[in-house]
Order: sequence, then C-alpha cells, then structure tokens
Amino acid sequence: MAHVTPQLLFRAALLGVAVVVLQVAAISQVYLFGTNADLTPLVVAAVGLLCGSLPGAVFGFAVGLFFDAALLQTMGLSSLVFVVAGYWAGRLRELRDPQAAVVPMIVGAAATAFTTVGFGMMNFLLGVDAPVSFLLLRQILATTVLNALIALPVFALVRRWLSPVLPEDPRRRRRRAYTTGGLSPLSRA
Repeated sequence: MAHVTPQLLFRAALLGVAVVVLQVAAISQVYLFGTNADLTPLVVAAVGLLCGSLPGAVFGFAVGLFFDAALLQTMGLSSLVFVVAGYWAGRLRELRDPQAAVVPMIVGAAATAFTTVGFGMMNFLLGVDAPVSFLLLRQILATTVLNALIALPVFALVRRWLSPVLPEDPRRRRRRAYTTGGLSPLSRA
C-alpha cells in the first residue's frame, strides 16, 4: 500500500473532480456505437492499481459521492459500487502485482461491467422505475467494450498524473534489478 501523503491527496482530489466534471459535462454527451464511455470506473480502477486497496476504495467513495451529487441521484449508490471497484483493483495489485501491459484493459473492463451492473441492480432493488430488457444488456456490453478500448490511455494519463507523488515500490525495484543484469542473491554464493 502506498503511503498517503498530502501531495497524493491533493492530486487525487483534483483528479476526482476533473474526471466527474469531464464525464458529466462532455463525455456523457458523445455517443459511439450507441453508447457513451464512462471514465469514472476506469479512473477508480487505475487509482486502485497504482495506490493499493485502501486508497482505491477511499478514492472510489469520494468520486462516487461527488458523481451522485453532480447528477442529483440517490446519494451513495455510485459510492458503494466504486468503493468495491477501487478496493478490488487495489487488492489485485497487492496480491498479484500484475506487470502485463493488458492488465489495465482487463481491470478497466471488469470495473466497468461491475459498476454498471451493480448500479443497475441497486436501483432495481430500491424500486426505481427503470426498464429492464435486452436493450439494457446491450448497453452494458457496449459500454464495457468501449471502456476496455480506452482503458490503456486513461490508465497512462492517471499514472502520469500520480507518478510524481507515489513512493517507489520496493518489489518493483528489486524485480527490475534482477532483470537488468543485477546480481541475484543466489549467484553470490
């Protein structure tokens, strides 16, 4: 888990406000393939992958709360699903430390599918009148595929924004030393 510094909090807060404003004001107005992209689960998952489970969950809660307030929705629904998405993206980082280039795409698609289905289920359970049909399933699938396509650039932007304030991860430094020709502890004997 990354140590939370005031600089990390400041940058994460700016990132959260920017992504919600950008999503509500611009991205939600542009339709591709019959759907629009949803940047919020991608950014929450990226913060979880970069910072760990607890910062990912806290960031997801804050972004979800701000998102609900911006859209005048039932408060806390988006927070609930974004907390889970940010936490599990961070747990993946802590348990497996994935280094493959496609990990942000897979995690972004999973976070999008989970948050979209989770938000729909929570609205259904609360009795919000919303049509449930195969059209909704097509919308969820189209949004997930579109978000999977844009997940790599979104992750790269989030990493570029947060990398100056993230502490060095000793596991990655150690692994990098072995792969770049450094001496292994086994070869010193």
